[in-house]
Amino acid sequence: MSTHYPKRRSLIKRARKFGFRARMKTSLGRKMLNRKRRVGRSVNVRKSF
Repeated sequence: MSTHYPKRRSLIKRARKFGFRARMKTSLGRKMLNRKRRVGRSVNVRKSF
């Protein structure tokens, strides 16, 4: 029986797909960020990879 290793997710690819700048590119992404800001969530850019 072999051990299972989880997928190695690339943080750079993840940031490019779901990150702050990816959200800011589209109008729906900007709407989503503003919606989260209205609720009171702090919307920040993830600094480290």
